[in-house]
Parts: sequence; structure tokens; C-alpha cells
Amino acid sequence: MKKISRYCLIAIVFMLAGSRAWAWDYPGHRAVNQLALASLPADFPAFVKTPEAAERITFLAGEPDRWRNTPDMPFAHYNEPDHFLDIEYLTNFEMTAETVSPYRYVFVSQLAAYRVAHPEVLPHANPTNNFKHTQEFFGLLPWAINEYFSKLRSEFSYLKTFEQCGGTPDEIRNAQENILYTMGVMGHYVGDGSQPLHTTYHYNGWGKYPNPKDFTNDHTFHELIDGAYFVKVGIGLPELLTNMPPATLIATNADGIFRPIINYIAAQNQLVEPLYQMEKDGKLTGDGPVGLEGKPFLQKQLVVGGQMLGSIWLTAWETSTLDDHLKRDLDLRKSAAAPAK
Repeated sequence: MKKISRYCLIAIVFMLAGSRAWAWDYPGHRAVNQLALASLPADFPAFVKTPEAAERITFLAGEPDRWRNTPDMPFAHYNEPDHFLDIEYLTNFEMTAETVSPYRYVFVSQLAAYRVAHPEVLPHANPTNNFKHTQEFFGLLPWAINEYFSKLRSEFSYLKTFEQCGGTPDEIRNAQENILYTMGVMGHYVGDGSQPLHTTYHYNGWGKYPNPKDFTNDHTFHELIDGAYFVKVGIGLPELLTNMPPATLIATNADGIFRPIINYIAAQNQLVEPLYQMEKDGKLTGDGPVGLEGKPFLQKQLVVGGQMLGSIWLTAWETSTLDDHLKRDLDLRKSAAAPAK
């Protein structure tokens, strides 16, 4: 038993050392996906709206955080930066939300090149606990969301092609299952973006930065916003579902929806200071009338995440076209199966 405990402790240390806090606990992430489903129009594909599909989508809201439980450092290296963007750091690299590259590897290469010329630029990695080899980055959240949008649009394209051009029932069912998986998992990242502390280097207390307003440096602050506050006061999901605003189409271009997504994250970053001010004013204690004043703010963030997610799903569906390559293969299959004249 002592050996098992020791190994568990080692695994926990490796997993948590230098790690970022999570965004929204599982109930919050489920709520974002449920709200997104409620935002969809009546003519959205019906297979998504069955009770079984809805439960699958909401369960998968927690999947990327389950991935974070792994002790496998290469997987942690890949997964962790996708959950946040400390957007203030862009200015250290002479970038803005309007100018940053929409391409993940171009962006990472630009960071590396800038560091060669400016080795003092923050953030720095601490080699003593940088087990995941991610500390020199400051998040890849908008890239992850944009990439999932493209995956989903591709999946809708080949579903439409199977449905319209002779796909088998099994092919159609498998295409639908792929869509449910992608919808559910991508919801996690969109939900991360609606939690203001996942858009900032003030992600768990104000940190080692100028603090003229004397905001909290308590390292339980992120935990409070993720879920501890909702555990105490309740999410109020039925009311939010009833009043959920509808999903809307997002403008797309050759870069997908990258600019709308990074603008979405930048907008939540503007709420970081008001959130800290609420904590300072006692509005996030959950006790008494004043302590409940933070609830509408956090509820609104769940709604913001849900509406953005529903809008991404809707845009992926509406802008998907037939997969020409797959259509050609299906046409050849039909020709080969046709009886000879």
C-alpha cells in the first residue's frame, strides 16, 4: 500500500506541477453544451436532438478535462495549451487579436523566432518543473476552437454526401456519431473561452503584476469561479434554458472563424477586472443578498458560451457543402453495382 500511495503521489505531482487551473467544473461545461443545444433552430438536423444524442453531447463536454488527468507528458503537452489564452501576452510579442496568425504552427514559430531576438520576453519557462514543456506558451485556445469548427464542417459535409449520394445506413450512422463526438468535445473549449479567467494571466489571483486596486491573490479564486460558487448557490439551468437566445450564423472566410473566435475571447478578457472587483466587494461569497450578486454575472457567462457554441454548430452545418471527392467515390460505387445493359 505504501508503494502504491507513493506512486500516486508522484503522478499527482507530475500532473499538477506548473499546470493551469481548469475552467468551469463538469456541471458548468455540461450546462454550456445544454444551452447550446437549446439555442439551435427547429430545422437543425434531428438526430442531434434525440435524448440519447443530447446526453452524449453533454457528457463529452467534460472530455478534454478528463484528458488532463493523464500522467503521459506528451499528451499533456499537446492538450493543456488548448484550454486558455493569456491574451495580454500578445503585446509582448508585438501582436494583437487583429494581427495574430490564425495558423497554429505559424503562431508558435513566430513566438520562437521572437524569443531568439528578445530572450527576456515573458512568459518564461521554469526548467525545474516544466514537465509538460508548455510554460513558454500562453495558450492556444482560439486555434483549438477554429480547428474543431473545421472538423465539424467537414463531418457535416460528408454526412450530407452520404445522405444525398447513396451512403449506406451504417455510413450515415457513423458520420452522425462522429458529428456528435466533435460537437460535444469542442463545446468544452468554447466553454473555456466564456470563463474570463481562461483569457488572462491573472488566472488564479492577480499574481505578480501591478495591483493598485488590491485585488485578491488567493489561489482558490479560480476554483471558486469554476464551480465552488455554483455548488453553493446553484446554476439555475432551467431558467437559463427557457430564456436561451438563439444561435446565429458567424461570418466565415478562408481562415474559418478565427477572428470571431479570438474576438470572443478578447471580449471575455474585458470582464477579468470586473470579476475581481466582485470578489473584492463580497459579491461572490454566496451568503446573503450581497453574496448572491455575482450569480447573474456567472450565469450570463454560461449563456454567452452556450450561444457562441450553438452559433458555431449552426455555422458548420449551414456552410458545409457536398464532399466532391466522396461523391465521386459513391458515384463510382453505384456505377459498379448497376446491372450491365
